[in-house]
Amino acid sequence: MTSSASESALPTALPPALNSSVHEGGVCRLEHWGLILATGPDATSFLQGQLTQDMLHWAEGQAKLAGYCSAKGRLLATLTAWRVGPEQVALACSADLLAPTLKRLSMFVLRAKCKLTSGEGLWALYGMSGPAADRWLADTSGAQQLPQAAWQVLALGADASAIRLPSGTSDSRWLLVQPASLPALALPALDRSTWDWLEVRAGVARVVAATVEQFVPQMVNLELTAGVSFQKGCYPGQEVVARSQYRGTLKRRMFLMTADGPLQAGQEVHHSSDPDQPAGLVVLAAAIPKDGAGRCLALVECKSALVAAEGQLTSGDVRLQPEALPYPLPLEPV
Repeated sequence: MTSSASESALPTALPPALNSSVHEGGVCRLEHWGLILATGPDATSFLQGQLTQDMLHWAEGQAKLAGYCSAKGRLLATLTAWRVGPEQVALACSADLLAPTLKRLSMFVLRAKCKLTSGEGLWALYGMSGPAADRWLADTSGAQQLPQAAWQVLALGADASAIRLPSGTSDSRWLLVQPASLPALALPALDRSTWDWLEVRAGVARVVAATVEQFVPQMVNLELTAGVSFQKGCYPGQEVVARSQYRGTLKRRMFLMTADGPLQAGQEVHHSSDPDQPAGLVVLAAAIPKDGAGRCLALVECKSALVAAEGQLTSGDVRLQPEALPYPLPLEPV
């Protein structure tokens, strides 16, 4: 490879073994996800001043991806948001960030007519995927056709909702939220490791406790996955985010990589050309289903120049190989 970080230097498609369906479809309880509820007449205007996403303007049945940043423009959390009612917004995030995110957001409510509460113990979150999940959703909702585009909401009665999430394979991927008092879904069980693999394959970053304040949104492609609005008003870190977007200073991106061993979020990545200096950080990782070699798939934030350069990327003794994301990745020449 050359030292020029260009789109053409990266794979344009995953190998068939990593791109095909790997399961029959089913449901997985997402114990590692949590829910925050913002309630009140000022809920959307309050969130507008806190998150990277436009929270004032919602299309019918729309969900949104958003980031919550520090004053330095570093991500404290990523959130999947949707309107529950005219004065209530639900925000799903990593469970290990629910308490600190709720606490920090609450510090800035001040006089706004908005109450922030945890959904812990009240709401259950499920990951759904595949034909079995699609059939269940169609039967339960009575919809003639399920939403086909990502970030659309399917109402399931008065209380439950399913959000269509981006997918990097031919399988659908859904986030279902229902009252915790309701029984578990009558669907085949989807293994947690398979759900994690589907999440990584979709190429959408989810900040966890191990990666808090490590990334400016563009470093994990948040603006490429519809998580940043550049037409909205101020929010914490906006100047840093805007400067990264418009001044051509972004030298790091999130890449999809296969690894010949296990990885986990927060692990440092190094390059053989400069092994003493970290080249990047693992954002999310998951074992590849039905892979007898023990490989995993990972989202890795990394210096773009090193991904395209000659040499080897590693994390400890684990070797990494760049793969194709499910969306175009613009890279600046270096």
